[in-house]
Amino acid sequence: MIQRDYLIIGASVGGASVCEGIRQYDKKGSVTLVGSETFHPYQRWTLSKHYLRDKNPVLKKLPNLDERWFQSHKIETRFGTVVTQFNIDRRLAVLGNGETIEFKKAALAMGSRPVRPPVAGIGLGNVIYLRTIRDAQALREMSQSEKVIVVVGGGLLACEVAASLRQSRLKVAMMHRHQTLMNRYFDSQTATWITEQFAKHGVTLLMGASLNGFEGKTVLRNIQTKSGERVAAGVAVVACGSEPNLELVRNTPLSGPHGSPVSDYLETEEKGIYAVGDVAFYPDRLMGGMRRQTHWDNAREQGLIVGANITGKKRQRYEQIPYFWTEMFDLRFDFIGDFNLPPGRVELTGTYAKGRFALRYYQGEKLRGIVLCHHEAREVNAAKNELRHALGK
Repeated sequence: MIQRDYLIIGASVGGASVCEGIRQYDKKGSVTLVGSETFHPYQRWTLSKHYLRDKNPVLKKLPNLDERWFQSHKIETRFGTVVTQFNIDRRLAVLGNGETIEFKKAALAMGSRPVRPPVAGIGLGNVIYLRTIRDAQALREMSQSEKVIVVVGGGLLACEVAASLRQSRLKVAMMHRHQTLMNRYFDSQTATWITEQFAKHGVTLLMGASLNGFEGKTVLRNIQTKSGERVAAGVAVVACGSEPNLELVRNTPLSGPHGSPVSDYLETEEKGIYAVGDVAFYPDRLMGGMRRQTHWDNAREQGLIVGANITGKKRQRYEQIPYFWTEMFDLRFDFIGDFNLPPGRVELTGTYAKGRFALRYYQGEKLRGIVLCHHEAREVNAAKNELRHALGK
């Protein structure tokens, strides 16, 4: 039996950051990082952006931490390996090859997976769910020979993918059940404006169309809407949200309906077992309530804190203003705060026409979110401080 001081399950950016945090405070403890993909932890956020639209993307630029880093910090890596069993009481993890690791402490960093709509044909060839490097490679290869690519969804990932494919001069359509894109994050006026920008860039918009199924014998031929319309498509990219990968700990205290519940310190109710990134359902001490974030910056920051806390040599709470960013065509947006509810009041500074503006979203008299379009890093930091001050934190 293999014995380790620390076991990190999930070779994501969150898992890699846990390793960084551990080595900052514990130089000698034995660490094993297990990941199902064959790649070193990489910057997954680039897959829907640079990796899709660059003519010759370079794989070696994707890793967040490379092989030399893990070797120099004496961290064992098990890539292309799955954990099939996780025994909380005995502190044992069984790997896909039958080996067993006995651990003292562990961090769950399994990330999330794309939601697969409950419709016919979701397993057809040429129906892509963009999550991994292999998914992105398959999409690039398919797009070279297919005439029409339909992106199903209208949220963050769907818009990034559609914009990147269109910038590669491909024929792209978007199918979304709502009348505007990015309706979850933007107010109605801004969502209408961003939808118009996609249309101006040549994206065919199929708005108000609900997915009913994918048609074809072995590969995709048509996409059917609930109204009975059939849309010809050579490739479909399905981007209808994500859900946390918690099958390994299903029916245990480590799994809940919204993620793995953790404390302010990102520790589960099982002492010595932590959760980070897409799987962590944490108390938001600044905005209030419980939250699960699915963005790179969040996983990175949480991983560093978990790495410190898991050593027991430094204890710190996770207190970050929720933040993420995106880019679509020639636009860059930074989102700061809480966008779970539509704003009661919106303040716009700047203009849509010039492509540089700021939005402040209020619930009652309370500032809850700020959106910046084409602002510098110092202005983003200033907005974070502004929101923190408005919250009285």
